[in-house]
Amino acid sequence: MVDLVEQAGDGAFVVPEGLDSVELKLTVPEGRGTEVAHALGVDPLDAQIRQIYFFDTPALELNAAGVVLRARRIQAAEHDCVVKLRPIEPAGVGPAWRKRDDMTIELDVVKGKSVCSASLKAVRRPERILEALRGEKPIRKLFTKDQRAFLAAHSRFEVPWDDVVALGPIFVLKLKRVPDGFPRKVAVELWRYPDNSIVVELSTRATPDEALEVGMKARELVESLGLQVEGEQTTKTQKALRYFARAHQ
Repeated sequence: MVDLVEQAGDGAFVVPEGLDSVELKLTVPEGRGTEVAHALGVDPLDAQIRQIYFFDTPALELNAAGVVLRARRIQAAEHDCVVKLRPIEPAGVGPAWRKRDDMTIELDVVKGKSVCSASLKAVRRPERILEALRGEKPIRKLFTKDQRAFLAAHSRFEVPWDDVVALGPIFVLKLKRVPDGFPRKVAVELWRYPDNSIVVELSTRATPDEALEVGMKARELVESLGLQVEGEQTTKTQKALRYFARAHQ
């Protein structure tokens, strides 16, 4: 959440045209998740339970090509599947796709890296996801025709659907809070892996016009929590992919 300000300070940060939003993210250093959550006034009993699966080949070929396939089973909410491409040039996404309510073009800002992504989401009935996970339906059919067409139109990589496997699940708790002195909601996500390791991520979104101002406030929030993050961070998605891919190799 601090990287946006740091890049802007040295003139290196540029917000590309055509974005819907900017998301600032910070992975909390290992061992400090509970402390930081407490400082933010987070009560785990208020959190929404999620179960997240990714889909890739055992060699993570999709990830290497910038393709992310994800399914989410969400407590008391609609379940969904998402296809995401990154990096991508916003101008390369045609108007017919851009005007869709289920399409998001976003700049993800993580310590040491800023990358544009385009995501197309589809609501799926709960049983549809379970059928794919149980092998009763092809994984390809879990994603809609429009999602598969979006991949074909915007990526040179052809997904080898017969080789794609489910990677997961990850047990996730998610809630949103408005911390004291901060202008908007901060999402707090706790990802627990089968070995009981935990990743806690803080994130907040802003419009492109608000990004720098929100980034400055985010830096103040991070400093007030006593967080010092050095070097590049491993995102929760990358950890999940590597963790579960090992079981298929």
